[in-house]
Amino acid sequence: MNRQRDKKVESEEALKIFREIQNRPGLTQRDLSSRLGISLGKINFLLKALIDQGFIRAGHVKNSKNKKAYLYVLTPRGIEAKTRTTYHFLKRKMEEYARLQQEIRELQSEAVAADAQSGGQDEARP
Repeated sequence: MNRQRDKKVESEEALKIFREIQNRPGLTQRDLSSRLGISLGKINFLLKALIDQGFIRAGHVKNSKNKKAYLYVLTPRGIEAKTRTTYHFLKRKMEEYARLQQEIRELQSEAVAADAQSGGQDEARP
């Protein structure tokens, strides 16, 4: 069960939320939704999950005209989760980047070989 929770947190959306909250703790759910391009309903769902897991703490904003306004902050566990999630995200992206580089090299080789076979002439030309 604990493993499933960790999987939930290691999503790209969770990482985006961690980063935004750490950089701008006063953002509302609507602000997060707009900034991250994630639906308001999904932001609400993700924030509740992250709060339930102890990664984010929500407190009422004092002296706010909007009585439902919250201040979201990362907890120490949240900072650890952000670091772990960042590491896993970066590792995945680096592997993806390496695969893309290899694919590009292969395509370039194929293009050079095809060009050599056609005598260096573009087939689209008359």
